Amino acid sequence: MLEKKAIEYEKVVLIGVINKEQDQEKVNEYLDELEFLTYTAGGEVVKRFVQRVDVPNPKTLIGSGKMQEVEQFVEAHEIGSVIFDDELSPGQQRNIEKQLRCKILDRTSLILDIFAQRAQTSYSRTQVELAQYEYLLPRLTGLWTHLERQKGGIGMRGPGETEIETDRRIVRDRISLLKKKLLKIDRQMETQRGNRGALVRVALVGYTNVGKSTLMNVISKSDVFAENKLFATLDTTVRKVVIGNLPFLLSDTVGFIRKLPTQLVESFKSTLDEVREADLLLHVVDISHPNFEEHIASVNKILDEIDSADKKTIMVFNKIDQYHHQTIDEDDLVTERTTKHFTIEDWKRTWMQRMGENALFISALNKENLEEFRKRVYNVVRDIHITRFPYNNFLYPEHLDQY
Repeated sequence: MLEKKAIEYEKVVLIGVINKEQDQEKVNEYLDELEFLTYTAGGEVVKRFVQRVDVPNPKTLIGSGKMQEVEQFVEAHEIGSVIFDDELSPGQQRNIEKQLRCKILDRTSLILDIFAQRAQTSYSRTQVELAQYEYLLPRLTGLWTHLERQKGGIGMRGPGETEIETDRRIVRDRISLLKKKLLKIDRQMETQRGNRGALVRVALVGYTNVGKSTLMNVISKSDVFAENKLFATLDTTVRKVVIGNLPFLLSDTVGFIRKLPTQLVESFKSTLDEVREADLLLHVVDISHPNFEEHIASVNKILDEIDSADKKTIMVFNKIDQYHHQTIDEDDLVTERTTKHFTIEDWKRTWMQRMGENALFISALNKENLEEFRKRVYNVVRDIHITRFPYNNFLYPEHLDQY
């Protein structure tokens, strides 16, 4: 008999900071997301610490009193890692490690760790490794302290090269090598994309964990890996899809996230070539998330960075089966009505109304409203197709009655 292997989660403490840019509510929301990231990486959050810091402590980010409080908790509960929601400078990271004597991570290093776990192909592994080395380079100081200098003997009395300089040179050489490797793979992938012919290309984009891979599986009847964790999809997957008798290519891309590390945006820009070259974007949104509007803004910001903000886009509001709104009692005259009290019908009458047919409300998991979704995608893809091939117009009816 095979023994069941129990998954052991590492004990983790989260630390957030309230400042001019983010209030208590915003910090709680970021920490919720950080907790989900921690769970995805294999950690169990034991406690959260939050402190108001108008001027960040240059040594430890948070104040000395709060650091002592964290230190006592870490020692008492045998905490394995402390994760900060805000990016730490190399100096801050070293100082905090000395005081707490445990692993210290920030949001960037946590996301890099998840990407390293999820990377399956040689291409994604190379991209993650490049991002990790670029993150590591300014943080090498203090990693090697057992030798101060490489000293020469007789006739070798030069200034020598410090061990840290040697390490930096090795890391810089490795970064250069990885960039050359990525350029080579990019050329190969460009050839692959060129060999796909003139089929219309549709790309799924959106925040991480909004259901892109689930939707991909439903539309293309394939088995792309989907899981209720952040960054379940790291490698771009392309499938040929046929709606009615109209074929097109559908690609599932890596999800976006707020405070996405700069290193990852740079190293994964080549992965997002699928988005750049797409004729149509399906921007998938988890409408059941209380802050889905901010998610939309984050995705639009990254699309703008990769020059794809002006592409033809259909907004697909997913997970309508999980959407719940707050209610106000009839005799409650105090509570003010906000967007938290909106039903989906209320949302349809807001800014979404301006999108007209380009706003769809579905549940990919329960297959709700998928016929309407297919019809809309069919009509848009058909318009693109007959513009490209006017002589094929007669092949595809204007209205799709059956699939």
